[in-house]
Amino acid sequence: MISSENQSSQKFGTFLGVYTPSLLTILGVIMYLRLGWMVGNAGMIPSLLIITLCTSITLTTALSLSAIATNMKVGVGGEYFLISRSLGLEIGGAIGIPLFLARTASVTLYAFGLAESFRFIVPDVPVQPVAAIIIILLTLLAGKSANLTLKLQIPLMVAVGVSIIVFIAGIVSHPVSPPHLTGSYPNAGGFWIVLAVFFPAVTGFSAGVGLSGDLKNPSRSIPSGTIAAVLSGYVIYMSLAVALAFAASPDQLIADSLIWMKVAMISALVIPGMLGAILSSTIGSLLGGPRVLQSLAQDRIAPPFLAKTSKTGQPYLATWLTGLLALIFVLLGDLNAVAPLVTIFFLTLYTAINLIAALENMIKDPSFRPRIKIPWIISLSGALGSIAVMFLINRTACIIAGVLELGIWLLLRRKALKSSFGDLRRGFWISTARYALAHLKTLPPNPRDWRPNILVFSGDIHKRLDLVRLSMWLSQDRGLVNVCRLIEKEIDAVSRDDLTEWRNEFNSYLDSKGMIAFGSVYVTPSFEQGVRSIIQSSGIGDLSPNTVMFGWTQKVDRLTSMIRLIKPLSKLYKSLLISRIAPRPSLQRSKNIDIWWRGKENNGDMMLLMAHLLSLSQDWHGSMISIKSVVESETLKKEMEDSIFQLLQDTRIKATPHIVVKPGDKSFKQILFEESREAEISFLGLAVPENGNEQVYAEHLMDLVEKLPTVIFVKNSSFFAGKLI
Repeated sequence: MISSENQSSQKFGTFLGVYTPSLLTILGVIMYLRLGWMVGNAGMIPSLLIITLCTSITLTTALSLSAIATNMKVGVGGEYFLISRSLGLEIGGAIGIPLFLARTASVTLYAFGLAESFRFIVPDVPVQPVAAIIIILLTLLAGKSANLTLKLQIPLMVAVGVSIIVFIAGIVSHPVSPPHLTGSYPNAGGFWIVLAVFFPAVTGFSAGVGLSGDLKNPSRSIPSGTIAAVLSGYVIYMSLAVALAFAASPDQLIADSLIWMKVAMISALVIPGMLGAILSSTIGSLLGGPRVLQSLAQDRIAPPFLAKTSKTGQPYLATWLTGLLALIFVLLGDLNAVAPLVTIFFLTLYTAINLIAALENMIKDPSFRPRIKIPWIISLSGALGSIAVMFLINRTACIIAGVLELGIWLLLRRKALKSSFGDLRRGFWISTARYALAHLKTLPPNPRDWRPNILVFSGDIHKRLDLVRLSMWLSQDRGLVNVCRLIEKEIDAVSRDDLTEWRNEFNSYLDSKGMIAFGSVYVTPSFEQGVRSIIQSSGIGDLSPNTVMFGWTQKVDRLTSMIRLIKPLSKLYKSLLISRIAPRPSLQRSKNIDIWWRGKENNGDMMLLMAHLLSLSQDWHGSMISIKSVVESETLKKEMEDSIFQLLQDTRIKATPHIVVKPGDKSFKQILFEESREAEISFLGLAVPENGNEQVYAEHLMDLVEKLPTVIFVKNSSFFAGKLI
């Protein structure tokens, strides 16, 4: 179950809640310490291309995010909330837990960057201890109030803006040399390596999304604030790349990470902006990470106590845990050790967001009515771009992230999480099924494609589970099994609640036994009338049942009703199976399967195909199929053996013919008993009795098999009777 969400008493608008933290996280450590290195290695034009490629991925993701966010009431948890409400708790948790860890590791990443920046002031400052102190102080600040923390970002943004202005002013006020349009990558392994170094700069665009539960109007603020931050960051990075290309030579840009300070008109004003941008990135991660954990706790994926909030609405326990984990990550050593895995986790997140938006558009779910609409091809391109960049950045980190997320997903699936909200998975499979059925309709049926789609009339499923198990053995995952329980009552005599309870209990029991079958319950005034109606109305198109199965009965009148259905079933091209299943102990003997043969056209082809499918089951591994028949003479015996040998060679089915010459003093019943009493299952064909003789035939069948183990009577009435093998 999903808990109600605690909302902060202080709500934020678009500028303070989304735009500011997102833009300041984009304009962080990469802009000040790595942008010059990129331009020096790649040259101006490739650098502009790198910025454009990276931003195109984040922009498509921002658009996809906007479409999803404007289609639902957004709660706490940011991206995790959007994914879990679209793909379900299992996939949401598989991405949400790594997302929390990535935001937590980002705190450490930016703390390392901030500590390294202090070296511009104090060259010998110890990075790890300073990073730990930064984390502790900011955790205490974030744990106290998100309002105070976010308001701190206003002066930080001013400082960043001032640093950019004095840098550009320094270039304009001094003579400039022609820029190097392309570079030779003397300090990097090529274009894609440089792109991998730059890409973390643009991952900060979703920092504001992490505060979704603290926004006044998240459905409005998230799209406008996020897209504005991405576009603002793009303009600033493109401008700075051009400026840096004119500011210094490639060698200077590569070797000197302090190039900003040397070029700026007032170098002292660069340091506050640089420290402020990195500090803001740290704050953004410290605000977003705990809220992901809070939402995970509300969904019972994380311990519920982590969802507790303070009077100001801050998830203080989740914030403290985030800070503690960030301190542990400090032990990894430095910024370069943390960065790849953080970026990979964010890219898996972007892949999921883009795929959700693409799928929602493609399946055309009626509930998907976003205020911001984008073509599915744009979202899909964003997903593919994210996947490509993941492998380009670090294949090892990509594999580690994939294995971790797969492991979390498998663990959460085993927990059988329950949610109170719908997601797109059902709509996706409905659209896929519709697409498949529409294309199946255009293909002509062929005996080669025939497979048993069985409609089982089970009665009390608790007493007839072996009947369902047998139908699944016969279908062997190549066809569909529908299980139907008939309740002989007038429909007016039962309530809607009764029907719902019966259906739920019926399907729950099938699921608990591991049966991949579709259960349904029907109310009908009479057995035969109900069967006729259900058979004609079941299924869709070519996925309608082509085989009907009944269990055995000791009541002659009920068996007579089944026999009477042979003719109407034949008109509908539906085959009939009547299965007499022996008590369970007898199903553990020889596993021999006997087929009593009168020829392909007289049910033999279907019996042989069913026996073959049965032998493919793991439960029937090693079983032996015998084709048995009774003839009047040795001459006929030889002819029958040759015919069956040729048939088995043509059909490539492993079976052994066994032909019996009928002794004059024995009936077929006696021969049947002698030959098949040790068989696990015997297949016998059904004849079509004359009208009015159904009861006599039913009594004959009951007498014929009274001493045998399991027997399956078969009447082949498919479109391809005689051609199934």
